[in-house]
Amino acid sequence: MKSKGKLQVAVVGSSEENSQWMALAVEVGKTIAHVGAVLVCGGLAGTMQAAARGAKERGGLTVGIVPSYEKASANPYIDVIIPSGLGHARNVLVVASGDMVVALPGSHGTRSEISIALKLGKPVFGVMAWGEIAGVEQLNNVADLHRKLCLFFRQTVSI
Repeated sequence: MKSKGKLQVAVVGSSEENSQWMALAVEVGKTIAHVGAVLVCGGLAGTMQAAARGAKERGGLTVGIVPSYEKASANPYIDVIIPSGLGHARNVLVVASGDMVVALPGSHGTRSEISIALKLGKPVFGVMAWGEIAGVEQLNNVADLHRKLCLFFRQTVSI
């Protein structure tokens, strides 16, 4: 698959704040920015905010597709805010926007995003989660994700 423009990585996970998963999400965001990709997420709190924060700390670009029509609902680490007005249906846009999906621990919303991504034929990498879902490649740490991103981007970037 050849990609036009910058590669985009959709990050999905819990909107709840859990200190263990927030630290993981920050590192995931840093890794995405480090490889030069754009981070796309749902733009709200929890995993989305932590991943966006990590990307910003590494100088990355972040896009948030928020469920309301209110740009003000986005977390402070989002550079490009897309107010969808679609509620949970915006999950389709989040995963469709990624060249690949990184799934962090979460619940029903995250599971729906993973399912949509798999239906769309997107590669899905579960970091410390979701290995029980067929089609999700579970990774044990952020270093494994970094290696996968580098490999994935070498295979997809037009030179």
